[in-house]
Amino acid sequence: MAEHYKPVKYKAWEMTLEERFQEYHPPLSDREAVLEANRCLYCHDAPCMVACPTHIDIPTFIRKIATENPKGSARTILEANLLGATCSRVCPVQELCEGACVMEHDHKPIMIGRLQRYAMDYAQQKNIKFFHQGKPNGYKVAVIGSGPAGLSCAGELAKLGFDVTCYEKNKMAGGLDTYGIVVFREPVEVSLAEVKMVEELGVKMKTGVTVGKDITFKEIVDSNDAVFVGVGLGSVPPMGIPGEDFEGVVDGLDFIAETKTEKLDTIKFGNRICVIGAGNTGIDCATIARRLGSERVTIVYRRSEAEMPAYHFEYLFALGEGVSFMFLTQPVEVVGANGKVEGLKCMRMDLGEPDQSGRRVAVPNPGSEFVIPCDMIITAIGQKKQSDVMNALNEFGVKATHNGYISVDPETNRTDNPKIFAGGDCIRSKGEASTVAAVQDGKIAAAAIHMQLVGIPSPNKKHIEPVLSPVV
Repeated sequence: MAEHYKPVKYKAWEMTLEERFQEYHPPLSDREAVLEANRCLYCHDAPCMVACPTHIDIPTFIRKIATENPKGSARTILEANLLGATCSRVCPVQELCEGACVMEHDHKPIMIGRLQRYAMDYAQQKNIKFFHQGKPNGYKVAVIGSGPAGLSCAGELAKLGFDVTCYEKNKMAGGLDTYGIVVFREPVEVSLAEVKMVEELGVKMKTGVTVGKDITFKEIVDSNDAVFVGVGLGSVPPMGIPGEDFEGVVDGLDFIAETKTEKLDTIKFGNRICVIGAGNTGIDCATIARRLGSERVTIVYRRSEAEMPAYHFEYLFALGEGVSFMFLTQPVEVVGANGKVEGLKCMRMDLGEPDQSGRRVAVPNPGSEFVIPCDMIITAIGQKKQSDVMNALNEFGVKATHNGYISVDPETNRTDNPKIFAGGDCIRSKGEASTVAAVQDGKIAAAAIHMQLVGIPSPNKKHIEPVLSPVV
């Protein structure tokens, strides 16, 4: 099992409910951070930096920790990634920077993520302000959505002197970083601290405002010099099977959000739970259920382990938490009585030929139906695209990709309307959707907006970086 994940026992006399939902990794002490930083070889070609979507100067920030300069380390991180605190906790580092570390092959990779968290925690605890709002340049920009893409774009533009207003439909800003990441990976306070940092740069945050309902897209487009759309994706789509409207069938994202916004002892959960879907969200839902106290949690997935979309280290994590998996299993009906869940009727599947994604198609095995007894079902089968947003943008000449995502120029994240830019999950028609990728989308758009309106040429296209404002 990967070193990062160890089994957790859930016996009332060993661990309280609050302890189960503490951050999984404790913070590094000063001594631990310096010792770990001194293991780094400071490669001049830095494969870890190449692997980072935001191209943080990883050798430099680690070197500054080694020389006991965590403030300088935090500045290096934030210059490349304003959401460095979140990314230090939620990035799939095994697949990115740590996976590219030259120490990975013969030794243990440098704990880049935990070192980044050490520097970011230091800066937050000391309340250090690295940037301030740039000198006003007379241009107004609207940002729709305050997830990682929106916050990144808004913050970078504010540093450059733009008048930025961010519209967010939820009560709290931060998008999935606030609502959709399990609390033992990232406490809600971390995301909200980053929102506050962006607001302190001069960004006006309007929460509880749904664009298209409380204010029209036309009003926003007409009253701003540029618009950035970072609306993410919508809710989990329906399964399309009988009984899914029964009491006890819940949306996986709503289930996760409860742990971020409600008291843990008030969250309702079943004793025997089926989670449908084997992506990272499904893994999160299953591990939350185990930590809440569910006796048996089973992830049901229609393909095999080889095709599951969750990262392998997440799969190992779930196994360590006591989660069971049923592969090659397709739900066909929710079984219940009096409108309440009593089981999940499934059918065995076989694997056919690969589809366009490269994964083998799941083929039903007739006559193989069986029922998994359960009292709660959590759906985690992906997210719907926000078709209402796409329909509204169509009126402004914004086009969609063949599979329904917003189409953008990858070098600028500009749509077919030169005034409208987009980033984050709403444009992620291919590749991994992640917080760090969304942050880079926001940076790219901010640099392109700056170039388009102010006239400053873009930096190198491959490693595009916005112009930095003075440091306080």
